[in-house]
Amino acid sequence: MSDTITLVNPATGRAFREIPRAGLAEVDAAIAGAVAAQRAWAALAPVARADALRAFARVVEAHVDELAALEVENSGHPIGSARWEASHVAQVLNYYAAAPERLIGQQIPVAGGLDVTFHEPYGVVGIIVPWNFPMTIASWGFVPALAAGNAVVLKPAELTPLTAVRLGELALEAGLPAGLFQVVTGSGSVVGQRFVSHPDVRKVVFTGSTEVGTDVAAGCARMLKPVTLELGGKSANIVFADADLERAAASAPGSVFDNAGQDCCARSRLLVERSVYDRFLELLEPAVQAWRVGDPASPDTDMGPLISASHRDTVAGFLDDADVAFRGAAPGGDGFWFAPTVVLASPGDRIAQDEVFGPVVAVLPFDDEADAIRLANDTIYGLAGSLWTENLGRAVRVARGVKSGVLSVNSHSSVRYATPFGGMKASGLGRELGPDAAEHFTETKNVFFATD
Repeated sequence: MSDTITLVNPATGRAFREIPRAGLAEVDAAIAGAVAAQRAWAALAPVARADALRAFARVVEAHVDELAALEVENSGHPIGSARWEASHVAQVLNYYAAAPERLIGQQIPVAGGLDVTFHEPYGVVGIIVPWNFPMTIASWGFVPALAAGNAVVLKPAELTPLTAVRLGELALEAGLPAGLFQVVTGSGSVVGQRFVSHPDVRKVVFTGSTEVGTDVAAGCARMLKPVTLELGGKSANIVFADADLERAAASAPGSVFDNAGQDCCARSRLLVERSVYDRFLELLEPAVQAWRVGDPASPDTDMGPLISASHRDTVAGFLDDADVAFRGAAPGGDGFWFAPTVVLASPGDRIAQDEVFGPVVAVLPFDDEADAIRLANDTIYGLAGSLWTENLGRAVRVARGVKSGVLSVNSHSSVRYATPFGGMKASGLGRELGPDAAEHFTETKNVFFATD
């Protein structure tokens, strides 16, 4: 295996940089440095850790344009999306800067003394980040982990490491102690596996495929090591006949084609009540045709390329036997381009069951409310979803009936840093973000003080 990783611009298909590929010795050295840094970090007064995170946020805010440009080149994200992603990292830092002073335990009434609980950091947390949203997903792990008093060693995806590497440098510029937040570039079989097996890494956070996540969970179980998993999805966008059909159709492309469909929350199954099925498809086609695919550096672009040639081949394979209703447009030539695609499907079709992770949506009709819930739940996944209706009672019933961790009514929102995020079933274990995220990086210690 080469000692470097070659990075390729997805919009051009051309290599543009080499970065180091860490070996086992480098990983172990990073973990040893994190152990030492964590002891001093956890010993700081909570207000000092809070101030350090706020300083980190200020530095990220000053480098939003630089981080966005890196994401455009490395990941093919449209510049507007990349700027939002970089700003989001700063917002996550700002939000969890409040956590060190709010990790409040309990005083529990007991006989014969005083009983109190403390939130103790795990120590070193290993975080494994995917290639689809390199900055944002990294921040969901490393920020609350640091806020809770842990050190972090982070492994970005081999394809898209640049923004994570730069965030590690910006942490040092902001004044965070050396060793506290380290980014190690390399393969999952070396770096990620060492996070699982190393006894000084006391928690692992993994975002990626369900298949790999299952292996990570199994390895952590052998070490009695807690793990947070955010895995695959096959989310449903449910449109009832009483919905605002024009609004639902206009918003549907963004729900599944954003980031070229490379989103575990993508609403890649579009369930439409049978009585308005034909009408909805009529409204959807011009919305798909208007979805602008092109140069990620242009502020007018809605969608960039897929991440790699091999991934483009995988996505294209889903269309081999599919009933394509209509497609949008995409550039030709160099780059890993793929046109947004709408497919008519049946519940048992592969395209209605498996995660495509590309700009392809499967449309299926349903008969009534019970049928909509049944179809929405008819996959192994349970991450996100949307439902469109003007009936409040139906919205409540369907939201409670669909087995997904994150749902939106008359919108497609999935992630807000102030609200919990995570999946059910094969979509993962645990939750990220929200007001309790820092607690998820701590263990509860109970102490009894005898007074008799």
